[in-house]
Amino acid sequence: MHTDTRPSSSDLTARLLYALQREIPSCQILSDREDTAPYESDALPVYRQLPLAVALPANEAEVQGVLRVCRRLGVPVVPRGGGTSLSGGATPMAHGLVLSLARLKNIVSVDPLARTATVQPGVRNIQISEVAAPYGLYYAPDPSSQIACTIGGNLAENAGGLHCLKYGLTVHNILRARAISMDGDILEFGSLAPDAPGLDLLAILIGSEGMFAVVTEITVRLIPRPRTARLVLASFDDVETAGDAVAAIIGAGIIPAGLEMMDQPAVQAVEAFVHAGYDQGAAAILLCESDGTSEEVADEIARIGEVLQQHNARLVQVSANETERLKWWSGRKNALPAAGRLAPDYFCMDGTIPRRAIGKLLKRIKAMETIYGLRCLNVFHAGDGNLHPLILFDGNDADELRRAEAFGADILERCVELGGTITGEHGVGIEKLDSMCVQFAQAERETFLAIKRAFDPLGLLNADKGIPTHARCAEHGQLRVTAGQLPFPDIPRF
Repeated sequence: MHTDTRPSSSDLTARLLYALQREIPSCQILSDREDTAPYESDALPVYRQLPLAVALPANEAEVQGVLRVCRRLGVPVVPRGGGTSLSGGATPMAHGLVLSLARLKNIVSVDPLARTATVQPGVRNIQISEVAAPYGLYYAPDPSSQIACTIGGNLAENAGGLHCLKYGLTVHNILRARAISMDGDILEFGSLAPDAPGLDLLAILIGSEGMFAVVTEITVRLIPRPRTARLVLASFDDVETAGDAVAAIIGAGIIPAGLEMMDQPAVQAVEAFVHAGYDQGAAAILLCESDGTSEEVADEIARIGEVLQQHNARLVQVSANETERLKWWSGRKNALPAAGRLAPDYFCMDGTIPRRAIGKLLKRIKAMETIYGLRCLNVFHAGDGNLHPLILFDGNDADELRRAEAFGADILERCVELGGTITGEHGVGIEKLDSMCVQFAQAERETFLAIKRAFDPLGLLNADKGIPTHARCAEHGQLRVTAGQLPFPDIPRF
C-alpha cells in the first residue's frame, strides 16, 4: 500500500515558521488567523484565501533569506504591495506564503539633473511626485488609487492612470529595476543609460504580476510639471456620438494629457457621492485635459472645442481655474468608491478596444445588463480605448456571483472580437485567467509558460496565476457555451 510521505499542512507551517525566524525577526512573521486575515485578498475581495503565513522583510537581504527558505521547502510565494490590485493578482495560496514588501518604503535618491528617482517597491505612487515637487518634477503615471498603490505593484501590473495617453504607462516611465529570483539571486533589469545592451528584459518584467522575480528597487523617470493645465468637460446625448468624438480628437492629431469618458449611470453615481458638477442628463461625458505653456494650452483647447462641436456635444465647458479642474477630476477618480456605495461588491473589468468601437461596445454592454440581470457602470480611459465596466453584484449570493463572472467574461470576449485585448492595466490575476483562452492560442500560451520557467523553473512565484493550460482552456470553453445557452442566452455578434 502506498503511503503519502508529504508533510501535512501543520508540519509544513511549523517548518516554514522555524526557518523564517532564522532569516527575519519573529515580529515580522504573521501566522495567526487574525493576523493573516487582512492579507486574504487584494481589492477583489470575492476571491479570498488565508495563506500559511505572511512575511514582512525590511530590506533586500531579508527578502533574499525569505525566498531561499521557501525555495528549499517548496513553499509557493505570492508577492504583495499595497493590496490595491483589482484582478486578484495578490490573492494568497492555501499552502503558500505572502511576501509583503510594505516595509521596503525608502526613497533611495532623487536626481533632478538626470530627472530620475530611485525608490523601494513599497513607496506609494503619489509619494514620488511629492518628493520630486521641490525640483518642479513629478512621476506621470497616476492610477486612481495613487494615494495607496505602491510603485512595486504598479510595475507588477503595468499600471496606467488618467494621464497615460500622453505620458505613457508604467513601462514607459521606468528605467531600471533590481529584483531577486526565487533562487535568491540578485538581478538587474534595464539601465540608467538611454539604452541597454541585450534583450529588453525590463519590458518583460513590467506587467509580469510577480511571477518572475521579487522587485526590491526601482528607478523611475521624472518629467517637468506642466506650467498650465485646463480641463474640458463635454456632454453628449448619445454614447456612440461621444465615442466618435474621442476617435475624432485623436484623428485630428491632438494628444490630450488625459481623455476620459463616463456613461450616464457612472455620472449619476459619482454626482451622488462627490458632487463634481457633471451633467446628469447626458448619456455620456468626456473629460479632456490640455497641458503645457499657456499658449499651447489655449491653442489646443480651441482645437478640441471645434472637434467636440462638430460631433454634436450638447454642452462644452472649460475649467476656469485649478479648483474647478481638480473638482471635475475628483469625480472620475472616485468612480470606484461611488460604485461601492451602490452594491456590496463590484467587478472593475479592464479590457481594451479600438477607439472607434467605444460606442458600439457600450450599447452591447447595455444589452448584457438585461441578459445577466445586473447593473453596470462604465468609465473609460477613452483616449487609448481602455475600458473599466463596473459590474454591480452581491458576492454573498452565489447566483449573482456566477452571473457577474459570466458578464465580465462576456465583455472581455467582445473586446477581443472587436480587435482589442482582455486587459489594459489591471493585469490578469485570477479574474481574467480563463479569458486568456479567448485571446491567445495554445502555441502562444506555451511560449508564455516557457518564459515563466526561464525565470522561475520550480514555478513557486505566484504559482496559481500562471498561464492557463490547454485542458483548462477547453474546460473554460465548455463552461462559456453552457453559460451562453442556459440561463444566459447568447447575445448577437457585432
